[in-house]
Amino acid sequence: MKVNVISESAFTVQGHGVHSAFTDTIDALREYSDWDVAPNTDRPADVVHIHTVGPYSLKKLLWGKGVKVVSAHVTPDSFVGSLIGAKYWYGVAKVYLRWFYNRADGVLAVSGEVVDELKAMGVRRPVYLVPNTIRTRDFATTPESRVAAREKLGVTKDAFVVLASGQVQPRKRVDTFVNSARGLPGVRFVWVGGMPFKGLAAESGAMTEVMEHHPENVRFTGMLKREEVMRWYQAADLYFLPSIQETFGIVIVEAAAAGLPVLLRDLEQYGDTFGDGYERGTEETFKAIIEKFWKDRAYYRQWQKAAATIAERYDAKMGAARLTDVYAQVIAAKRQKKA
Repeated sequence: MKVNVISESAFTVQGHGVHSAFTDTIDALREYSDWDVAPNTDRPADVVHIHTVGPYSLKKLLWGKGVKVVSAHVTPDSFVGSLIGAKYWYGVAKVYLRWFYNRADGVLAVSGEVVDELKAMGVRRPVYLVPNTIRTRDFATTPESRVAAREKLGVTKDAFVVLASGQVQPRKRVDTFVNSARGLPGVRFVWVGGMPFKGLAAESGAMTEVMEHHPENVRFTGMLKREEVMRWYQAADLYFLPSIQETFGIVIVEAAAAGLPVLLRDLEQYGDTFGDGYERGTEETFKAIIEKFWKDRAYYRQWQKAAATIAERYDAKMGAARLTDVYAQVIAAKRQKKA
């Protein structure tokens, strides 16, 4: 069986979660299935699995040879606080995404929240819950790799490092991250990531200002290669993402796979996706919780152990099994419809 995996991110903008999901899909299928996988190709295939919604993907959706499966990484709500002027073209984006997803034979939702959003926006095609997954072993941290990562990155042995990763944009609440650092001068805060869409990013001027003017204990690394991002996971002590909206949050799985406890904003979507694997906080409590992680080792180990359940749940081996099962369902449904 053949699958063509499609994403415009391979030759346009990278450094974001959709591109990671695209490459992770290819890696998982190649390692844990007997499917013949090819990225961005015109060959006839049993399944064309599309990750992006631009013109190249649209061509594959309309004229590619094989049943069409689309991963719904983006929804109208995910544009707000991500790209410039989204509130003005929100309605157009909603109409286009509904039309695009309704051209597919099956739509893959990365979380329960996305399932609900797709139905609410009028997607009529079959929707399957298929969360993103990663090869968790790639992020595993040993005492030796932690020491090596800290030496490479210039992090001292006794430093407590709070890490966030992802695009620098308003909906990630970078301001909350920086404000938490301001109240904890004895802790190092590192944000791995930048603005891959540059001037098209929402409030790019304000975000640039934050990256250039911040407390001394804050560092913004800018865009990094994935192996460099992995090194920061290995060097860190705590993963803290104060984002107010995520369709899934693959970076959270990466942090958990690296052995970090995880602190997130108290959002219903996170509870549905990550269960009891993370500590919950609010704007008012984040600083105190981070300080407790820093000073209370029993508390730290409790949530470190809890985060391991996130990594177990979203390992690539299970992801590949779920994905190939959905492929088979979509193929069978298409054949039955033709019959």
